[in-house]
Amino acid sequence: MNFFEFDEKLKKYDRLSLERTKSVFEDIEQIEEYNQTKVLNAFIEERVSETDFAGSTGYGYGDIGRDKLDRICAKVFGAEDALIRHTFASGTHTLSVALFGILRPGDKVLVLTGTPYDTIQGVFGNAGESDGSLNDFGVSYEQVDLLPDGTPDLNAIRSRLSWGEYKMAYIQRSRGYSLRKSLTVEEIKALCDAVKEVSPATVIMVDNCYGEFTQKTEPVAVGADIIAGSLIKNPGGGIAPCGGYIAGKKKYIEKCAYRMTCAGVGREVGATLGHNRELYMGLFAAPRVTASALKTAVYSAALFELLGFETTPKYTEKRGDIIQCIKLKNSERLIAFCRGMQSGAPVDSFVVPEPADMPGYDDKVIMAAGAFTLGSSIELSADAPLRDPYAVWMQGGLDFYSAKTGVLLAVSQMIKSGNLELR
Repeated sequence: MNFFEFDEKLKKYDRLSLERTKSVFEDIEQIEEYNQTKVLNAFIEERVSETDFAGSTGYGYGDIGRDKLDRICAKVFGAEDALIRHTFASGTHTLSVALFGILRPGDKVLVLTGTPYDTIQGVFGNAGESDGSLNDFGVSYEQVDLLPDGTPDLNAIRSRLSWGEYKMAYIQRSRGYSLRKSLTVEEIKALCDAVKEVSPATVIMVDNCYGEFTQKTEPVAVGADIIAGSLIKNPGGGIAPCGGYIAGKKKYIEKCAYRMTCAGVGREVGATLGHNRELYMGLFAAPRVTASALKTAVYSAALFELLGFETTPKYTEKRGDIIQCIKLKNSERLIAFCRGMQSGAPVDSFVVPEPADMPGYDDKVIMAAGAFTLGSSIELSADAPLRDPYAVWMQGGLDFYSAKTGVLLAVSQMIKSGNLELR
């Protein structure tokens, strides 16, 4: 039975894309198996019980399930310690807690990966008026620009670190709204090695958003001192309704815990309010769901390359995150793509996305996001600022086959709107 009416030519492109991606999918499935086994082992070692899902109230003292989940999170990411909480409002909030937890007035931060993501600019104090930023508290910001090919400039990083003492070297793994490549764990290792070679006392922090479980190892295993991310991306498995995690060396996690609540109390308080079960289930499901998102990205790259568009990464390239960028070349195609993808969402499929102003962004942004959890980017979604080269950044896919349908509907809308002609 045909539930969706797709152009016969588009069906041929679909079949060819699936044929081309077979070997890449096999590699993704090997990573999925490894990571799923790793997570299962952590659950078994920590003796997870149904009683761990009970919620605490008030101060949250003695919440055994909360503390056990911290230990599981640390094991999964290969860290000494971790915090995983539903009370982190977003990935940016989680990163902010880690930054403010570790840095002190007079400290200097060196960003190794060029200009960071839009919303973190306000945390550093680089986005105009940003009352309460790190800059307000006397923390200095510097960055090393990327090379013309979009890769980190290792020589410039070594040179800059030799100028003086930097408390922190900050790495953004994912591309954000840029066309530079996301970083693999191997590339993060090269950055960590460069930092430790010149300035061994510098704390290395990685914004790990969108990168969790895309490879068999995480940045902590290759030299990062602290990593952080959002639970409505990869590690929440599409089940966690909100939250974030911070993982790394125990001494830094303790500082982050004091910032998360208050000095002298830290992780000992914080009621879970019945969210433990969702966070446990989400973390357990994360490797499988991340694999579905990776397959969706690879398939989309293969399909749009066949259609004559430039993609980054290409479907054959090694990936460091779940994000797929497609250069659509004009605003009409971009809008049509997002409207088509929205029409294939399990939630709010009837909604028509429109470009609009959003806090933290200089350009109007259009989003396709029919998700069970508001703003969840492990669910199939696409968004883009309306600016040259009118590239769309898509990510997620709880289930590959439904996500593939969403991608095909995006192409169909481009065709129907007169912005794409199939040959």
